[in-house]
Order: sequence, then structure tokens, then C-alpha cells
Amino acid sequence: MVNAPRFSWHFLLPQYWLLWLGVGLMWLISWLPYRVLMLLGRAVGALLYKLMSSRRKVAARNIALCFPEMPAKEQQALLKANFAESGKALFETIIGWWWPDWRVRKLAHFQGYHHIEAARAEGKGVLLLAGHFLHLEAACRVFGLTHPSVGFYRPHNNPLMDYLQYHGRNRANKYMVGKRDVKGLIQALNQQEVCFYLPDQDYGRNRAEFVPFFAVAETATTTGTLLFANAANCVVIPVYTYRLPGYQGYQVEVLPALNNFPSGDDKADVTRVNQWVEQAVLKHPEQYMWLHRRFKTRPQPEDPSLYKTETPANANGRQ
Repeated sequence: MVNAPRFSWHFLLPQYWLLWLGVGLMWLISWLPYRVLMLLGRAVGALLYKLMSSRRKVAARNIALCFPEMPAKEQQALLKANFAESGKALFETIIGWWWPDWRVRKLAHFQGYHHIEAARAEGKGVLLLAGHFLHLEAACRVFGLTHPSVGFYRPHNNPLMDYLQYHGRNRANKYMVGKRDVKGLIQALNQQEVCFYLPDQDYGRNRAEFVPFFAVAETATTTGTLLFANAANCVVIPVYTYRLPGYQGYQVEVLPALNNFPSGDDKADVTRVNQWVEQAVLKHPEQYMWLHRRFKTRPQPEDPSLYKTETPANANGRQ
């Protein structure tokens, strides 16, 4: 468990005034209607598409690697839609951190919670698998209305931003566990807590297996899911989250617990995790975080980077 950052009078010094100004402006904007916030987000996303050329190239490359058979026009359309979603994510952060519960409830759509109830009735914790979707700050707040959870937390380098981030996210959480605090998360699971875990980014070759993810046959995939599932008295339950069309809000869909997981075959198990992520992404691919360099770790250190070219790789992910 992380000690919650406390407010410090140091935060009132001039070096933080610009951040306070931005925070104050975003707080005022947060009171606009949800539809207006999403329209503003789309406009910001269009601006980000023009300004963030390096991230645009990363996202385009990821899409090309994952969907090599998708026509170029469709890839470009998905890329632009993804940046629109990235702009919305800025405003979804202020929804998650600052909106009162009564406003969030109007956007909350939740199904499948009985799967979590069944696990806890058996005296087990729940390792809840979620994906890196751009709307996750808002979706976690929706989840917290039903059951406050325990979340992983990486402190921000800016102390004031760290304070705001922690307490904003903690509106939907019981408490936060440090990103590297493996024992802390295992302890929470053994106390029958519901703990979010996101296994779908490239965390390096340590504690990883190289298994397929979409069309890239050798993708570094963390075995952290297996570590927690083996070490704690818990079940592993996947969850879909996505923004609904027509400004209806957010859907949180809890799936049945994974059977025979872990099975003892690490490669098979993390392949199964990736297959679940693929299913989640395909529901709304524009809402996924394609900006992350998902394929930066190669099977062999001397293998060429997949990000040195913008042309699609073949199915095994090699040039």
C-alpha cells in the first residue's frame, strides 16, 4: 500500500502556478455537459494528430503490424479515429478524477458483476484483467461505483501532479499499490480484494514470454499475471471496457473467471491472455492505446527494431 501523497504548502510556490492554472481551467471545463466534453476532445485529438508526429508514427506502425491485411485507407482512418479518442481521454481523466458520483452514474453501464461476487463468496480475491484503453480513467470510476478496487500506482515525477493523480484515481479505489510492490498486491488479493492488472504493454524481457499478439508472432508479454495468480488465493477475471456510441457513457462488462488458469504452461497461458486482449481490442479498436511501443522488445537483443520502418512486417513480426 502506498502512503497517500499529502498536500504541501510548497505547492503554492510560483513554480507550480502554471500547473494550478491548467488544473483550474480543466476543473471549470469539467462542468460542461458530457456531449460537449467529448466534442472538445475530438477537436483536441485532431490537433494532437498534427502536432505529435513521433507518436503518430508509432501508432501507425502498431496498426500496420497488427492488421497487415487491412487496406491502407482503413489503417489511416483507424489512426485518425484513435487520435480523436486520445483527445477525449484528456477529458475522461477529469471525469474520472473530479466528477461527483451523481454525474458518473448517468454514464455507468455495468454487467457481469455476479462473476466477482461468486469468487468473493468462495473466499477468493479477484485479479481483474483490463486493457490499456484510452477511456480507462472514466471506466475505472464507473467500476468503483459498484465495487472500489485496489490499483497499481506509479508516482509522478512532479509532486503536485502526483498528489492530484493519486487522489483523483483514489476516488474509484480503496487504495493504491506501488507499481513494483508485488507483495502488496498479493496481500490485497489474499484479503479478497478486487485488484486491477493491465498485462498488455511491453514491460521488457524480464518475466516475459514471446507469444503472438495479432499478426506479430513474437511479442514480449509479461508473465506477471501468472505470478499473481499462482502466489495469491485468487481467480483471474477478464473485463471489457468501452465507450458506448451516442454519448451514452461507458460499458464495463465482467466476464467469467478463466478456467484452469494458470495451467502450468507459461507460453500457453500468456497466449491466452493476449487472445483475450485481442478480443477486447476488436470490439472498439479505435479506443485502444496504440500510441505505446508495444513491440519494442525483440526476441533477441540484436534483432532489428520494428519501429525503424513504416512498412508493415510479415506475420512473424520480422523485417
